[in-house]
Amino acid sequence: MTTIDELRIGRRDEAAEPDAEITLAFENNKYASLVFGHYDQNLAKIERRLKIASFANGNHVTLKGKSEACEHARRVLEALYERISKGQTVALGDVDGAIEETARQRSLFPDAEPARGAFEQLITRKRGLVRARNAAQDQYLRALKRYELVFGSGPAGTGKTWLAVGHAVQLMEQGAVERLILSRPAVEAGERLGFLPGDMREKVDPYLRPIYDALHDFMDSRMVERGMQTGIIEVAPLAFMRGRTLTRACVLLDEAQNATSMQMKMFLTRLGEGSRMIVTGDPSQTDLPPGQTSGLSEAVSLLSEIDSVGRVTFSEGDVVRHDLVRQIVGAYDRAARARNKPRGEA
Repeated sequence: MTTIDELRIGRRDEAAEPDAEITLAFENNKYASLVFGHYDQNLAKIERRLKIASFANGNHVTLKGKSEACEHARRVLEALYERISKGQTVALGDVDGAIEETARQRSLFPDAEPARGAFEQLITRKRGLVRARNAAQDQYLRALKRYELVFGSGPAGTGKTWLAVGHAVQLMEQGAVERLILSRPAVEAGERLGFLPGDMREKVDPYLRPIYDALHDFMDSRMVERGMQTGIIEVAPLAFMRGRTLTRACVLLDEAQNATSMQMKMFLTRLGEGSRMIVTGDPSQTDLPPGQTSGLSEAVSLLSEIDSVGRVTFSEGDVVRHDLVRQIVGAYDRAARARNKPRGEA
């Protein structure tokens, strides 16, 4: 796939880490261009993340910096080249994923084949192969495959809802479930939707649009419409789950931090034979009235002793939406910690 033309290491002094220069030559010029990215944006991302310098020329790239960082960058570029050679696309988010994945492979299996440490993935007809982009997403996908009930909590932009919808579509395409039920609390309207114009679908569409968007990412639009017309795909506000027993279905509750304690209990007790439940939300962004307990936080705490329930918590560093989003989340988290810090504490 690639060849290392040159590796030069020089130590300035015994205490300093050696500086390295690695030159890679890729066999296919077109693939190399896709690896480097438009205007070398993928290389720029690698430079920022790994604190190295890179210089591309045709199908060659030279990496300069600390030896460990250069070696890490080499593994990232080779992983991206392998993906492109298999017909997969590479976006900036995939570069982040490759950086995280190759870092874990190195730490867990330094002498093993790369596949042994590969992140978990899911496959759907429209989207093809989707691979986790960090360790938290990898843990999340593994939990979704293992447990019948999974809680995914953490900040916006970590892929909680998107991956959950992709997993639900995969289960339906594999025949593991017969239908998808996607729900969110309509807390902004107080779940009193009668005064809103239009039929039921038109009333709830604004609250469920993020789920629709994710669904169309993994399924053809015609299949989505057909599924909704036949009831194979159902999108409904949380209040409409009351009194039902959901069998042979994959049920996703998104924005669960806006569910009350009683609503969450009602929802969780809908689980029927052969069904899967996924509950996602960001506890820091609840729209519930002050003093009202979030059903998501309470459920995660109450069910923490049950081994057959999966729980994955995402953090600021797991944001994959945009570098700026990660920084925004971090700024708000730091401000929240400062507000909650006891007086007199340094």
